[in-house]
Amino acid sequence: MPGASKETRRVKILNANWTPASDDGNGRFEVMIVTEDDQQYFMPVDPASMTALVALAQAHTVMAWDPPNRSLIVANIVGTMPWTVAGSA
Repeated sequence: MPGASKETRRVKILNANWTPASDDGNGRFEVMIVTEDDQQYFMPVDPASMTALVALAQAHTVMAWDPPNRSLIVANIVGTMPWTVAGSA
């Protein structure tokens, strides 16, 4: 996929845990990404970013995680990228 490292893999599981703030703030989320090769990655996410992430995950998108760049790639927001079609490399 364009701009991604060779270690980039599709996301097969996306989970989140929320911890409330002790000072009546927004709290914080921690996201777990499991890629198609069963590797697990964890990262903190602020509530506003979590809102966007949930919306993208519920849409008809394809997500991929690029570990060296710590980048989540979201494809097919509009249209279809060729690498997301079954049977393509």
